Amino acid sequence: MREAVKSVVRIVALVLISPALASYWIRATVIGHDRALEGSSQALSLVPGICGQYLRQAFFARTLSGCHSTVTISFGTLFSQCGARLDERAYVGPGCSLGLVHLERDVLLGAGVHVTSGRHTHDTSQVGAPIRSQAMSRTLVRIGAGTWIGSGAIVMADVGQNSVVGAGSVVTAPIPDDVLAAGVPARIIRHRSNT
Repeated sequence: MREAVKSVVRIVALVLISPALASYWIRATVIGHDRALEGSSQALSLVPGICGQYLRQAFFARTLSGCHSTVTISFGTLFSQCGARLDERAYVGPGCSLGLVHLERDVLLGAGVHVTSGRHTHDTSQVGAPIRSQAMSRTLVRIGAGTWIGSGAIVMADVGQNSVVGAGSVVTAPIPDDVLAAGVPARIIRHRSNT
């Protein structure tokens, strides 16, 4: 019964979000998909509660590379790259900012987590040129299945499966599977199998 109700709510959310989808597709043809996504993401981030979660999932399922029907995207979350992918039961806490990221199944992101599009999104080698006019290089950041990223963390590199990244940590280098990592920059504290 519960799954039947969820299915009906998903259909209603799709109907309600269809004007925003039409607006997105029109703007995407003029200003590009990523720029159009940013504006739509900002507007949708302001819808509170469960209603907002269903509307965001319905919209992002049709605009991102992947967004499973069981994904939860909380209030205040912003997306900047259409190449983002969110797998089954991924949870994105309130106030997150996501770039080019792949959240595998059962990933949990705490509140205010920022996942950039890699460590080198802007070139800085030309000292006399403004940073914004220098080359950009985005790379996909993968967060492995079953991983928990604590509130306020900044993730710029891949994180393995079933790992935990402590709140407020800054991930600048890949983190392996099954570890607890924390700090600035994040370092392995211990393997999760060790008690």
